[in-house]
Amino acid sequence: MELSKDALMDMHRRMVRIRLFEEAAGKLAESARLPGFLHLYVGQEAVAAGVCATLSDDDQITSTHRGHGHLVAKGGQFNQMMAELMGKATGYCKGKGGSMHISNLDVGMLGANGIVGAGTPIAVGAGFANKYKKNGNISAAFFGDGSTNIGAFHEAANMACALRLPVLFICENNEYGEFTPRDKTMAITDIVDRAAGYGMPGVIVDGMDVVAVHEAAVEAAARARRGEGPSMIEAKTYRFYNHHGVQNLGLKYRTDDEVAQWKERDPIFTFEDRLIESGTASRSDFDDIWAELRADIDTAIQFAEDSPLPDPDQILVDVYSATPSPGLTGAAS
Repeated sequence: MELSKDALMDMHRRMVRIRLFEEAAGKLAESARLPGFLHLYVGQEAVAAGVCATLSDDDQITSTHRGHGHLVAKGGQFNQMMAELMGKATGYCKGKGGSMHISNLDVGMLGANGIVGAGTPIAVGAGFANKYKKNGNISAAFFGDGSTNIGAFHEAANMACALRLPVLFICENNEYGEFTPRDKTMAITDIVDRAAGYGMPGVIVDGMDVVAVHEAAVEAAARARRGEGPSMIEAKTYRFYNHHGVQNLGLKYRTDDEVAQWKERDPIFTFEDRLIESGTASRSDFDDIWAELRADIDTAIQFAEDSPLPDPDQILVDVYSATPSPGLTGAAS
């Protein structure tokens, strides 16, 4: 697949936006300026960028507890995202979703999710709706390797294949479920082997190579839009920081050498080297992009800090119905 300079630079920008947002969020959390839990996507940027560059705003995605990167790649704006992480009223979810439930329906991001594997049935539901409406849209479910041990994943995969739904199953295999290595929780090495059990084609790609991810996503998306059903992409990738936060209470479940080896394959810097070598872009081009986006991050942090907290009288708005359902009394349903 021959990609234009615009397409390549677009994917680069998506990755840099993710990296800068995540690193800024990590620093804010460490300085106690963000409430709640924070699971960073640093290192896995090529997966979100490569897939989301294939999708339109009308296509939907579902995410995981490590979901900021997916929303950024889908077109999420820094101001509203940073405000949401700070629990402010100007956030995408008006400060009520926070990190693990951030969403933006305007760009088709149906939400991050704190429950392992819970996003896959939601993506399948969206895929069912798309097929029923014959609108030509597709949905993509991002999930980790550990999610494929959960019943919800298998139910979702079975339904998507049985009904030939336009769904992409995107497994971000970073080799760890929280702190547990993949080989301690499953007997197989490649997650994509599970696709065959449902009659779903699958492919393994280098999740540190945005072009490789993108090419696989383009093929899977085209297949889904043709009405040929779902596909699975297993992206072999790695998260540079720990499961939660940056260092996560000092727990050491990965060796320093292992992390260092993966960082040598940084998806952004290796991509920049390739584009410079091919003459597609120059070092100064990339320096300008980094500087521009760093300024955007600074603006977003200031926007979030200046934004108000939600009013207490808004606690039930968009969350619960103020009117009890028939047969229920007492608390709001």
